[in-house]
Parts: sequence; C-alpha cells; structure tokens
Amino acid sequence: MKVGKQALLEIYDKLYSFYGPQHWWPGDSPFEVAVGAILTQNTNWTNVEKAIANLKSAHLLSARAMHDIPATRLASLIRPSGYFNIKTARLKAFLAFLMGKYGGSMKRMSKRDTGMLRVLLLEVHGIGSETADSILLYALNKQVFVVDVYTRRVLSRHRIIDFRASYEEYQQLFHNVLDKDAGLFNEYHALFVMVGKDYCKPKPLCADCPLKDFFL
Repeated sequence: MKVGKQALLEIYDKLYSFYGPQHWWPGDSPFEVAVGAILTQNTNWTNVEKAIANLKSAHLLSARAMHDIPATRLASLIRPSGYFNIKTARLKAFLAFLMGKYGGSMKRMSKRDTGMLRVLLLEVHGIGSETADSILLYALNKQVFVVDVYTRRVLSRHRIIDFRASYEEYQQLFHNVLDKDAGLFNEYHALFVMVGKDYCKPKPLCADCPLKDFFL
C-alpha cells in the first residue's frame, strides 16, 4: 500500500505534539550507544542501564578495555541485561570488529559509507537489522530508519502497511517517502517506542492514544 508524505508527517506531528522531543539515544558517547543497542536486545532499558552502570563503575566502558577483559568478567558485569552469556559473545564479536577494522574508534567507523558499513555490521555475530540500524542512526548519526515491533504495531493497525511485511519494506516506506534526515528518523523512531509502550500494546489502549483521530 502506498502512503504519502503527508500521512507519515501527520503521525509524526501528532506524536511529537503529545510527547515532545525524546533526545534519544541515552548515552555519553557513540561507543556507549552501540553497547546499549546490543544489550537492549530482548530486555528493557532499565536493565540495560544497570549493566552499563556496572561497566562504568569498573572503568571498562571503552572498546579497548572491553575487548581485552575475559568473557567471564564481561558476562558478570552485564548480567542485569539478561541473556548475559549470549550478549557477551555478541559484544565480543562487535568489539573484535571495531578493534580490527577501526582501531576501536567509532569516529573512524563513522567515516565509512553507510551502505557498506551496514553490510559489514550485519556480518557481525548477533547483530541483526534493528541493532545494526540503531548503531548507524543513534551512535553514528547515519540516515537510516530503525524498525521495531512498535513501528509495526502502529503502522499496521492504521492500515498503512501489513504487520507481516519485511523489515526492508517497512524501512523503505520511510526512506522512499520522507526526506533522509537523521534527526527526523531519530525522533520518529523514539516516538514510536513511546506510543508503543504507552498505548499501542499487544492489547491496545486506543481510546486515549494520541493517534486515535488519525485516519488515512
């Protein structure tokens, strides 16, 4: 189904008017944002914050330090994020990639062409489309739209695109219709998360939703 720019911007305007700016992604550095994007898989942000706080307290929140410490030590520190052994393996894979190709520098990594960098990230163990795009958008300020379950719920329930459409189909909806603007993509995805958590739940609370009056 084709959707015009006006429809997507109307959704954005309604959410922005309701919630205001979100200032995503929380993190003191691009590297911290990238670590958070991996740790947030299959958990909530509160748990991720605890894991990141542990890394900071141990003075280990850097590419070199996390790369060099034993996996068992890293696993103990990120334990609050859940699935800590799996996430340790994924972090170690990302760290090997970052150290091997860019000397541990997110700044150096950011200079790589977006399309090629996305391909390389997707080759890293444990990094799928959503995580790769979160790193690209939020850590590196690249012009890519992040798609998650909240995006799917909101757009499918408003009959803009089928819930079962592929990740790429959802992403292309934004890339093809909206101007490629990292700031806009950043805010839009963050607003989807907010409305998804508050109203567009598995059992939706439509009566009070800021999008209740939106119709195509």
